[in-house]
Amino acid sequence: MSWRSAQPPWAGARGRSWAVRDRAVRVSYAAFLRIPDDGCYVLVHNRSRPGAYGPPGGVFKFFEPGARVLDQLGFRPERPAARGAGTRSDVRGLLPRRSLRGFRAWFDSGTYREDAVECLNRELGEALAESGFAHVASDLGGSAFRPVRTVVEGPYAVPGVSWWQVRRFEIHELVATTAAAARLRHRVLELAADPAVPSVIGATTEDIIHGRCGPALVAPPTAYLIGDRRLHPDLPPLR
Repeated sequence: MSWRSAQPPWAGARGRSWAVRDRAVRVSYAAFLRIPDDGCYVLVHNRSRPGAYGPPGGVFKFFEPGARVLDQLGFRPERPAARGAGTRSDVRGLLPRRSLRGFRAWFDSGTYREDAVECLNRELGEALAESGFAHVASDLGGSAFRPVRTVVEGPYAVPGVSWWQVRRFEIHELVATTAAAARLRHRVLELAADPAVPSVIGATTEDIIHGRCGPALVAPPTAYLIGDRRLHPDLPPLR
């Protein structure tokens, strides 16, 4: 598995001066699933960015004991009204910059939070259910995932807001090591190939680089399925 620390080319200044050390930092730590097939990658509709598609996955969630740890770090969860209760316990929010090292140490310890398998199983199950195919998720219990790469963006200044930002993206690939996993992969690929299922599509490498797959926008983090560089600026989410 590869690891890279990156900064989007359109981001603001990056630095560690005393003047910004105590500025708030937005953190967002997520895992995404790569399901390749014959030069295409499975993408699902992104509810928080209507019209955009990205890989199955999303931010990790912390467990109840983790809330106490995060409270001590001054963490303030981000809960957009448009996304409802589904964002509860997300590892996404603001914290004082001075707490960033402690936050990273907590996350890297793996305590009181989902691991990648738990996160990806939950997120893929939710995506299938939202698309009307909850029955396909019955094979999730037998899934295995291979780490591909981890990319960390920031910390960097975000234009137009007072806080800085750090984002971590873990990319894992679905591995068909069991009959259940092979069946799950086959069913998901069938959905992506079916024009009657608009919520699941297959995008080529060229689509991802271009930023569109037919009329569908490709969410910028999708670029991490094929490499360690982001190619397009963010799409604003619903609030």
